[in-house]
Amino acid sequence: MPPKIFLETHNISNRAAGLGTFNYELVKGLSALDFKDYELILNTPEPDILKEEFKAKFKYHKYSSLSRHPLFRVRKKHDLWHSVNQNTKVEPFSCNKYLLTIHDVHFIEEVSPDPNHRLNRLFRAKLEKSTAITYISEFAKSETHKNFNVPDVPEYVIHNGNPISTVLDTSKYITNIPVDRPFFYAIGDFLERKNYQSIVNMMRHVKDFNLIISGNNDKKYGDKIKQLIADNGLTKRVFLTGKVSEEGKQFFMKNCTAFLFPSIREGFGLPPIEAMSFGKPTFLSNKTSLPEIGGEASIYWDNFDPEYMTNVLIEGLHDYETNKTEREAIIKKRAADFDWKRTAADYFDVYRSILE
Repeated sequence: MPPKIFLETHNISNRAAGLGTFNYELVKGLSALDFKDYELILNTPEPDILKEEFKAKFKYHKYSSLSRHPLFRVRKKHDLWHSVNQNTKVEPFSCNKYLLTIHDVHFIEEVSPDPNHRLNRLFRAKLEKSTAITYISEFAKSETHKNFNVPDVPEYVIHNGNPISTVLDTSKYITNIPVDRPFFYAIGDFLERKNYQSIVNMMRHVKDFNLIISGNNDKKYGDKIKQLIADNGLTKRVFLTGKVSEEGKQFFMKNCTAFLFPSIREGFGLPPIEAMSFGKPTFLSNKTSLPEIGGEASIYWDNFDPEYMTNVLIEGLHDYETNKTEREAIIKKRAADFDWKRTAADYFDVYRSILE
């Protein structure tokens, strides 16, 4: 019988979030591989949707929220369990081999550094039973080693791929956000670490451009940003779209003057890579993993003083426009360095190395 590999991918339905994107793109990349000597099982709340896309390439296990509780864990034995997100509560009742993928350990700073905190104990338990560990960035690896005792098992750094594998025709996309003026674009979850307040404050000093930010903003941090926009008199220049479709995201990325991503904590950061697919100048904070991802193709903010950020932005845009053909080529080449098919092949090599 072929070895059975269980992928804990229950977040795959939420593609508006980074983990959902990772789940889907990894599965999509794996679907392009020849793994007839193995059986890959996907954990998903909606098996029929994945079956429609991937047919019999995979086996499917219907996710139940009860499986997060120890008594109701998946009891069927598999040769390898891949926990594709380090914060999932879905664990096997027992397994022969266990692969853990670590995206970040933000919870140390955002929740609690206390070793006895529930999240830290759950994460340590995953580490301790790991047969091997993969990280999505060198930064994620270094932070894990800094904060935890990592077992002596094989470790791999496998960068995420670029989710934009197909450029869509967005010529018929309709938005109620005004795009008649040049604009900057940002997208991501509305979380404190995304640091959107820094670019809203910067916009007081940037008079000739608008700013458009996409993402689910009906959380507490979204309310904070809305209030900041109003308090600064920017309601006619800074706009929040809420969640957008893939077509909408590509429309704004294609048509923006520059992409802004001032996040202060990222395990990887997919949106900058997506924006670079279109050759757009990309301005990032120099925090955590972002310099590793943006490389020399991006421009970085060292701090978040509004006037300083404005100066970096203006100088960066001037350099881009002065050397546009060359800069576009460098930026697009950087985006092309991240490919989900290659990423999926690297993960499958890890599966084989564990099982063989």
